[in-house]
Amino acid sequence: MPAASVLPTNPTVPLTIEGASLLHQMLRLRWRDWKALPAEARRQIAGEAAAWIAALEAPGERQSALYLVLGHKADLMFVHFRRSFDALHDAELELGSLRLFDFLEPVSSFVSVVELSLYESTARLYASLAERGIAPGSQEWLREVEETLERQRRAMAPRLWPEIPPRRFICFYPMDRRRGEAKNWYEVSLEERRRMMHEHGEAGRKYADQVKQIISGSIGFDDWEWGVDLFADDPLVFKRLIYEMRFDEASAVYALFGPFYVGRRVAASELARLLTS
Repeated sequence: MPAASVLPTNPTVPLTIEGASLLHQMLRLRWRDWKALPAEARRQIAGEAAAWIAALEAPGERQSALYLVLGHKADLMFVHFRRSFDALHDAELELGSLRLFDFLEPVSSFVSVVELSLYESTARLYASLAERGIAPGSQEWLREVEETLERQRRAMAPRLWPEIPPRRFICFYPMDRRRGEAKNWYEVSLEERRRMMHEHGEAGRKYADQVKQIISGSIGFDDWEWGVDLFADDPLVFKRLIYEMRFDEASAVYALFGPFYVGRRVAASELARLLTS
């Protein structure tokens, strides 16, 4: 079996399937230096950046979106959805080559991949394998795990390779599961974690018509374990959804949250006006 196909053999580890590669770039605009430029120079530089964004706005294998961040944490947030980390790096280099980038200061970033955790499927599969006396790590075990993963990849393809939702607002935050001395998510049984995640998901599904949620995994890629992107036309939905979900057990006992970034999407056609007005 090739290295890229190594599968978990620990029956406490939930199976996951992965899709699009994501990069969030949070940047601050050096307004004093920017405003010191002649008006014509600002117009040209902003126009160049707008043309680059315009070519990437439509859904496809290379899609990026720009958001104006509310608050002091950043001024701009670029969100890139790509098919691979190589393509993400290309996006980062392309942005860095723009003349506008000379006036931007990176304040944060986040690298991740779209991830779907298969708690329900994993629990059913592992129970079936145990009932049939199939040992973890055996060839039969690995074959059935791979077959399950492949079925899920086909069934979940639209969720694994999403477009950036065309909503007016974004809320992005990273998160961890607690690994403290008293409460440790990774010491809880698979069945208990499955139960809690089911409860967690039920709360979120009530808001499905108001908010689009994309979960990405960042274990091994960044300082947090997951990234959460919420997209909505009404930003108040972010508060209501997150507040309600914090009362379920998975969040109340085991969740740790990083900084929140809330932004308003800016079309390429608006960018030049916003930077030159």
